[in-house]
Amino acid sequence: MSSRRVKTRVIDLLAGSDVDRILAEMRSLPARDIIHALFSAICRPEEPLRWHAVQAMGESVARLAETDMEAARIVMRRLIWSLNEESAGIGWGAPEAMAEIICHHSGLAGEYVHMLISYMRGDGPELFQDGNFLEHEMLQRGLLWGIGRLAEVRPEMLRERGVAADLLPYLDSDDHAVRGLAARALGLLHADGAAGGIARLAGDSFPVSLYEQGTLRKATVEELGREALQRIQARR
Repeated sequence: MSSRRVKTRVIDLLAGSDVDRILAEMRSLPARDIIHALFSAICRPEEPLRWHAVQAMGESVARLAETDMEAARIVMRRLIWSLNEESAGIGWGAPEAMAEIICHHSGLAGEYVHMLISYMRGDGPELFQDGNFLEHEMLQRGLLWGIGRLAEVRPEMLRERGVAADLLPYLDSDDHAVRGLAARALGLLHADGAAGGIARLAGDSFPVSLYEQGTLRKATVEELGREALQRIQARR
């Protein structure tokens, strides 16, 4: 099948509503062939197509890594490069895709989780300049969704690296969705010290579109905060 036909087939699949069917049919195609199409799809504005692409990217790159780890690393480096100012790109969908890949493959998680975390951190002193803080609020939304997704699958990996402290400032963001997604991630990490900041989100009725378990749902920032507090209190 030509690359053009593969791309058309992938986009048609992603536009469907049955996530299980989408992923099953993706698995019948060579991972290397469909990843190129997924790169364009994770940038698309249409929902849920874009989210289906993110989910498929996670599975497909993990599948590629099982036979060619270096090729999977190249995919990760391409996503990282898209978020680099020198790339002249914006990197739409890159944080979400990186997180989904890390969720699906422990080897890639060990190698690249520090990069995902670095997008929440500014540079420190010269010998500790490991931050790559993302300033664009739309990218922050994707990053915080990704951190929340990783908190569902590999929470200890985040706790060991002190990620709760990185999330706290986002509770005071000017962007409503950023605040809500930060609260969600903190709740999934059972970050007890965040309860006070999360409680301040009460009354925020801004709607947030959230992709969870293959479906989109709408929740207000207040609802995300309440869910986060319930998770934290359940672990006390």
